[in-house]
Amino acid sequence: MNQQKINSALVGIYLVVFFIFLLGPLLVMAVSAFNTPNYPQVWPIEGVTLDWFRELLHDQEMLEGLRTSVIIGISVSILSVAMGLAGALVMTQLFGTSRAYYYFLVVAPVLIPGIVLGIATVVFWRDFTGLLGLRSLLYNGTVLTILAQSSFVSSYCMLIILARLQRFDMSQEEAALDLGASYPQVFRDVLLPYLRPAILSSMMLGFLTSFENYNATTFAILADKTLTTVLASRVRMGSSPTISALATVIVVLTIIAALMFEWVKRREQTRQWKLQKDAQASDQLETA
Repeated sequence: MNQQKINSALVGIYLVVFFIFLLGPLLVMAVSAFNTPNYPQVWPIEGVTLDWFRELLHDQEMLEGLRTSVIIGISVSILSVAMGLAGALVMTQLFGTSRAYYYFLVVAPVLIPGIVLGIATVVFWRDFTGLLGLRSLLYNGTVLTILAQSSFVSSYCMLIILARLQRFDMSQEEAALDLGASYPQVFRDVLLPYLRPAILSSMMLGFLTSFENYNATTFAILADKTLTTVLASRVRMGSSPTISALATVIVVLTIIAALMFEWVKRREQTRQWKLQKDAQASDQLETA
């Protein structure tokens, strides 16, 4: 066997081990969701059933946690993208030492443990809403969790948007202003379309990060429950095939969402490429 075949065999073995390590737990969980024993079991397969999925549909606590997680995830993604976009735009206007300090401040929440963020959010907003007389309106688990998660998810969003923004050709803004466009028009018609892929990526990342977050959520959610906190309490009492059924549904929905997002992203890239090609063709005609 020559060296090339040995290398190919080693790469093949590595890939097999890697994918087993990566996907093995998911496959085991999916199999246990269809097995009949009332505890998660992969082997032997005593029978195939959908009872755990039916039981999941009638689990009110889990469904309520799922509803709260979706509401928090959507709110966090919208709020974080808005703050991240603003932070990235400010970053482009700073230079020198102030830019380094500003970057450290806006990225710092990523480095702070989620437990600290959760506790700090509860303490701060308890006193702040008390001073404003809005404690009954704003001091609840859902609002606090949105605020706690947004404090660090917005940093991720800012980094994604900033990476895209650094490749932006500023001459496009200058050309639009020279042609009589106002600053809001430039922002809406020039900058936002260019940043759309980064904004969509940020929203997807924000929702997924919020949906699976536990450390900050477990302190900020107070008496409310998200799907993550419900699952954590269930696992403490003993695992169940219902949890495997829920995990299987989430994995399938995540794969579908990722494929749809990739389709939308590629479609947007194709549209941008066609626009650039049309613009180049128009410039060549004008030059000729």
